Amino acid sequence: MASQVQAGQAAAAESRGAAQKYYERFDRVDRVMHAFLMTTFIGCAITGMPPLFSDEPWAAGLARALGGFEMAALIHRICAGVMIIVWLLHVVRIFGDAIRRTGFLAMVWGPNSMVPQPQDIIDIWLHFKWFVGKGPRPPFDRWTYWEKFDYWAVFWGMAIIGGSGLLLWFPAQFAAFLPGWVFNVATVVHGEEALLAVGFIFTIHFFNGHLRPEKFPMDLVIFTGRIPEHELKDERPAEYRRLVSEGRLESTETTRPTPWTETFGYLVGGTAVILGTLTVIVIVYSVVT
Repeated sequence: MASQVQAGQAAAAESRGAAQKYYERFDRVDRVMHAFLMTTFIGCAITGMPPLFSDEPWAAGLARALGGFEMAALIHRICAGVMIIVWLLHVVRIFGDAIRRTGFLAMVWGPNSMVPQPQDIIDIWLHFKWFVGKGPRPPFDRWTYWEKFDYWAVFWGMAIIGGSGLLLWFPAQFAAFLPGWVFNVATVVHGEEALLAVGFIFTIHFFNGHLRPEKFPMDLVIFTGRIPEHELKDERPAEYRRLVSEGRLESTETTRPTPWTETFGYLVGGTAVILGTLTVIVIVYSVVT
């Protein structure tokens, strides 16, 4: 496997030395929504830690740095509100695209769907064989099985954390028709699910998106929206062949990312990785000690 990765990196370096084509993977709306989601998630994670670990010495210091517990709570609610809006807009966009362009079948089935399918099981098995040097790398299409796992972990996590958070945000309004024990459950669920989400995003997702050997130190595609031709051919050959056979490859061709865009991606992405890693370290330290 290591030799195959090195060969792929060598081919990528050779391709970068010559003029190459780029294709659009994420449009502007995708990138803007991800930017809001990333920013507000980090904001919620940092501001939610002081009350969750209020008995730790560092929690008071972090709260003071954020302007006090009340200010941290205000920032937390602002970030949460924006995050919920982004999640709702994403759901609306999915159904809107299904109604206007793709149809509901394409939303749940096919290479452009985020719904897990039998091919994902096959890809997992083939990928495992590749890991141990017993076969070639599977020819992934537009979405890999780990990208779908990332997506659904965030999607359902948003629903659970957001729903429980709204109960705690507006207790008087919900108490008009909900029993009191629901708020106790919401308190536990909100905190535990938030810890799970932070641990997952700042470890598994960061590794998948940025720290894998072929992507290290960072995959800029979510910031630039563009993927070079050599990456599309090497990492997603099934998608490349499908776009060629459907005659849609040229329609996705775009320009190379500007140096400013790439620098911005490294700066923002690097900051997120550093903040996320520090957050995980503090959480692990607090849990262990």
